[in-house]
Amino acid sequence: MRLWLGLGGVLLLAGISLFIGVIPIGPRDLFTDPEARQLMLTSRLPRTLAALLAGATLAITGQIMQVLARNRFVEPMTAGAGQSAALGVLLATLLIPGAPVWIKMGLAAVTTLAGSAGLLMLIRPLPPTQPLLVPLVALIYGGLIGAGVSFVAYQGDMMQYLQVWLTGELSGVLRGRYELLWIAGVAAAATWFIAGRIALLNLGDDVARGLGVNVRRITAAGLLAVSVVTAMVVVTLGAIPFVGLVVPNLVSRRMGDNLSRTLPFTALIGAALVLAADICGRIIRAPFEVPVASVIGVVGAVLFLVLLYREPRHG
Repeated sequence: MRLWLGLGGVLLLAGISLFIGVIPIGPRDLFTDPEARQLMLTSRLPRTLAALLAGATLAITGQIMQVLARNRFVEPMTAGAGQSAALGVLLATLLIPGAPVWIKMGLAAVTTLAGSAGLLMLIRPLPPTQPLLVPLVALIYGGLIGAGVSFVAYQGDMMQYLQVWLTGELSGVLRGRYELLWIAGVAAAATWFIAGRIALLNLGDDVARGLGVNVRRITAAGLLAVSVVTAMVVVTLGAIPFVGLVVPNLVSRRMGDNLSRTLPFTALIGAALVLAADICGRIIRAPFEVPVASVIGVVGAVLFLVLLYREPRHG
């Protein structure tokens, strides 16, 4: 029942998103005005789909990342993966400026995979009795990579260009410019088929191996999904923080850690959060827009503080 209610809420937000914007259109205009139909197909529908895909995939891979790191306070966008994706796009732009977007996407995925693997190598030796060390190391790690990206961009006179990747916003989404997010959707959806084995990693490598899990292979598959999703979102929309941090915590506190059961809810809540933030960004200062990353940054910070001061409750 809760899944259907969540799906209904997402569909309601999607319907609102389709008809909110600088140019007012209504459902009747789609049947009577060819320009309204063109606007819907070229801009409004792609933007809505991009928000849904980005929110769902970031939330899912945030939950996967937290299992791999064995810590609730990490997420790809702030723990080095988002910065590594920006580094890949930046290197592709500097070294092969005429390359098509799929090459930039591929290089971003490679650098993101390397960045995520590097983070796991750093945090695995940390003592489990000090859980706050993990997010602290992750923030420092992401900050170092971000500083390196800024340095390279500064040397190449590309600081303004860099901000496009570090600030997620959907105002430039048009038909033909968001389709890479479907790759992210496939990568995130594929994790559901190994969700049970990923969840067993919470018990520790030795216990997971004893239960028949190929720890190295499952970890690699999870990292690959995180890398592909992060790279696709950064290349297409820019970095959107907090989705992969707040949503998995909200879901796990209510429903526990059975990923096979919780991933659909995680996807729905993530999609709803990004779509609602995008709608608010269009309304707050209309006809101007507030980037979706800014709206989620404020909302996500408040939600995360609430989570820190509330006891978990499974149901």
